[in-house]
Amino acid sequence: MKTSPSRTWASSLPRWFAMAGLTIVVLGPLYWVTMSAFKNREEIIRREPTLFPETPTLDNFRRLFTATDYPTYLANSASVAVATMVVTIIVSMAAAYALYRLRVPGSGRLAGIILLSYMIPGTLLIVPLYGTLFRLGLIDTHLGLVLVNVAFTAPFCTWLLRGFLLSIPDDLDAAAALDGAGPIRTMTQVVFPLLAPGVATVAVFSFVYAWKEFVFASQFVLSDSLDTLPIGLKAIIGQYTVDWGLVMAGAVFTLLPTVLLFAVVGRFFVGGLMSGANK
Repeated sequence: MKTSPSRTWASSLPRWFAMAGLTIVVLGPLYWVTMSAFKNREEIIRREPTLFPETPTLDNFRRLFTATDYPTYLANSASVAVATMVVTIIVSMAAAYALYRLRVPGSGRLAGIILLSYMIPGTLLIVPLYGTLFRLGLIDTHLGLVLVNVAFTAPFCTWLLRGFLLSIPDDLDAAAALDGAGPIRTMTQVVFPLLAPGVATVAVFSFVYAWKEFVFASQFVLSDSLDTLPIGLKAIIGQYTVDWGLVMAGAVFTLLPTVLLFAVVGRFFVGGLMSGANK
C-alpha cells in the first residue's frame, strides 16, 4: 500500500520544524555576534536591534589588533592548542594501541579506570594540580598548561580510538608478524596509517578543548603576556564600561580557527564519536 505524497509531507513536517528550531538556537547567537562585529557602537547598543549592519565597518577589527593585546593572546592560544593537540595524539594513540590492540593482562580494567578519570570534575583538582606544578616549577608557563590539558584530553581520546582500532582486522598484525615486524613496527607502519579518521577526531577534540579552556588558564598562568584568548577576552571587558564592538570582533576571530578546523575534518569527528559509541 503506497503512502500519498501529501501524507508523507505532513508526517515529516514536525521533523522540519524541529530542525529549523534547532538551527536557529545553535546558529542564531553566532549570526548575531558576527553581524554585531561589523556594526558601530551606536548601532550595537541601539534599543531597536538591526539584523544587518546599516553602515558596515571594520573599525572594531582594526582597533582589536592595534589597540589591544589580542595578537599576543591569539599567538599564546595557538601555541598551547597545537602543543596540546600533538601531545594528546601521541599519548592517546600509544595508550589505545597497548590497551585495545596488544591486550596486555589487566588492560580491560585499566581502560575502565582511565575513562573513569575523565569524569572527575577538573575544578576539584585545581589545588593538587597547582601544588604539583609549583613543585615542578611549571606555574606561569605554557608547558604546565599543556600538560594539564593533555591530562584531561588523553583519557577520552584513548577511549575514542577504541572503535577505530577494533575495526582494523587482527589478521594484519599476524601478517606483519610473519614478515618479521615487531609490535612497534606493526604499530607505526601497519595500524597507525589506517587510523587517519581517528587521528582527525582526536585532533579536533583536543584542539578545541585547549582553545576554549578557561579555568586552568586563569589559575596556572599569572603573567599578562602569557594569557590565552579566553582570559584575554575577559581583560578586554572594562571594569565599568564594555566596548561591545571589540568584544564581538574578538569573539569572531576566536571562533574562526575552530570553525575552519571543524569544517575540514568535522565529518571524521562525528564518525569517530559514533564509532566509539557503537563498538
